[in-house]
Amino acid sequence: MPAAENVLDVTLLKPAEKQPFIFIRFDELYNGETLTIYIDHDPKSLYYQLLERGAAFSWEYMEEGPEWWKINITKGLREGNDETLGQVAAKDLQKAEVFKKYGLDFCCGGKKTVREACEEKGLDFEEITNELELAGKTSAAGTLPYNDQNLDFLADHIVNTHHGYIKKMLPEIRTYAFKVANVHGTRHPELSAIWKLTEEINAELITHMIKEEELIFPTIKALAGAVTNAEQADLSHVGSIQNLISALETEHELAGRNLEAIRLLSNNYSLPGDACGSYDLLYKMLAEFEDDLHTHVHLENNILFPKALKMEEMMKGRKPQ
Repeated sequence: MPAAENVLDVTLLKPAEKQPFIFIRFDELYNGETLTIYIDHDPKSLYYQLLERGAAFSWEYMEEGPEWWKINITKGLREGNDETLGQVAAKDLQKAEVFKKYGLDFCCGGKKTVREACEEKGLDFEEITNELELAGKTSAAGTLPYNDQNLDFLADHIVNTHHGYIKKMLPEIRTYAFKVANVHGTRHPELSAIWKLTEEINAELITHMIKEEELIFPTIKALAGAVTNAEQADLSHVGSIQNLISALETEHELAGRNLEAIRLLSNNYSLPGDACGSYDLLYKMLAEFEDDLHTHVHLENNILFPKALKMEEMMKGRKPQ
């Protein structure tokens, strides 16, 4: 049972006062504490707004009308050993630098818990946890809090920043991969394999970005707009956002595996003694491209897509879990 001071009856407040007052009380909660609210209507818009604020919470209907609704809102989703790589990076992208340092995949593999990922890699969980805590204390003030942004902003940011980067850099990478393989491939046969992998990545990502820009992102933005305006979104043309997202995540994994293969073939982008300037530039571009794709996929898999799926559940009239 929640403590008496964590029970909030807003039925007598003016409509414009209800949600701001609930937000104040929610923000005062410690992680793991529950706020029980009594309200005279189904406050789905409150759920959406907490989601848009990037709040970590669980939501449970205890009573559902017709005169009043009773809802338990618990602050914090998961913590400690149950927190996933994706959740940690979503809250503070600076901590992703720790994951990169130890080769922990926080984008495509972001659904693994930190403990699970450490055990798979044979890493010291306590050491990684300590580094994550230190990274949290020294996070750069200028880091954009992606988890706090609304879905419209995130979708536009991904297109403008990461899709734009791919469209600019992939043609150059393909050109240099072919050139370097043609010149140095006899002595370094791995370069031919790297060139072929860059061609596969190009084919995958070009069609992938078209699907996102022409179908999934406009659908997510329409869903977010409907939620904001307390309207019902028409999702009949897509069937299910869940199915679309599952397909996109599979494509993310394929691109990630191909880049991982390039890293292995190049021995972590190590240059041989006879490398020329083009060889050097190719490896630098590939390393930078891989780093950008990790951030790109993280924003989609761990932030944009989970929020969109929660909104779809609510839009279809399901109770949020």
